[in-house]
Amino acid sequence: MKRAPIFLSLLATTALLTACGSSETPAPSASTPATVDALSETPGPIGVPDGMGSPGVGDGEFPRTVGHFGGSTEIPAEPTRIVVIATGQLDAALTLGVVPTGVAYGDGAALIPEYIATEFPQYSDEMAGFVDVGNRQAPNLEAIAALEPDLILANKAGSEENYGTLSAIAPTVLTEGTGVNWKQDFLLLADALGKTEQAQTFLDDFTTRASQLGSQVEPGTTVSFVRFTADRARVFGVPSFAGFIAWDAKLARPESQQFDKTSQDFSEEEIQLANADWVFVGSQDAGPNSRAETYTSNPLWTGMSAATENHIVTVDDDPWYLNAGPTAATLVLDGLTETLTR
Repeated sequence: MKRAPIFLSLLATTALLTACGSSETPAPSASTPATVDALSETPGPIGVPDGMGSPGVGDGEFPRTVGHFGGSTEIPAEPTRIVVIATGQLDAALTLGVVPTGVAYGDGAALIPEYIATEFPQYSDEMAGFVDVGNRQAPNLEAIAALEPDLILANKAGSEENYGTLSAIAPTVLTEGTGVNWKQDFLLLADALGKTEQAQTFLDDFTTRASQLGSQVEPGTTVSFVRFTADRARVFGVPSFAGFIAWDAKLARPESQQFDKTSQDFSEEEIQLANADWVFVGSQDAGPNSRAETYTSNPLWTGMSAATENHIVTVDDDPWYLNAGPTAATLVLDGLTETLTR
């Protein structure tokens, strides 16, 4: 049953949208653990929360009812026309061998991030035909409806307000969002696609590789994660995308970055907060007069021990700090491994 015509009629009135007659039911509550201890408790979830996913339903079996962060959604058949809205979901789908039809883009990012094009050359023709459905924070709902998708993937952090509207278009599954939840969100997305075992195998292999890295690094070696955008300079904590990957490898973090949130802004006077044995820096813009150029030319930056020892590594901003997907995680782990074991 096509939902797009239903959506188009509902779009005219907010009242009807908020009362749309989809089959979704309220989501069960779930909490995400957070910690400032880089050496003990996991900084993020490693499995699907109780009450979510489709327990007891085998891979490839449809119909399936998937519990998620927006409610409970029936997916009547294996989806073939998929729209991905949230950060990292294009990465996750392609990692599982599923090519979406419609794709949203992140702020300051391309529709197809360069690392995606590089890592998935086998899908270059299909990616050239992606339909742009707008910015992830404000997707073009009419464009999505026009595609007549049979599954929409988004996340709670960015699409909770649009969930009723999206559900009127097609079955919609919401992951939680934010980088520290990348493993849980990958498994939940895989469940909606009927590919849970494939995703779990990927994560098991990833954890093994991370552990192998940790065994090769001198104990106590600290790593710092820094990102510059047009208006912000931030260091990233343990409960972040890169921070979770470092935790998997049991890499030490500087005391200045053991806080219980994703990231923390720092001023030029606080540049020392970025220092560690190794500093991994991503920038949206590193050109003349950019925030990145201003900070990294500051004597406080050039005088850091990491700078004087040539231990500052410039990394690709998209996989390290913007797209919290499984292939992005692999690239971060590859970068850490290449740097710390050379």
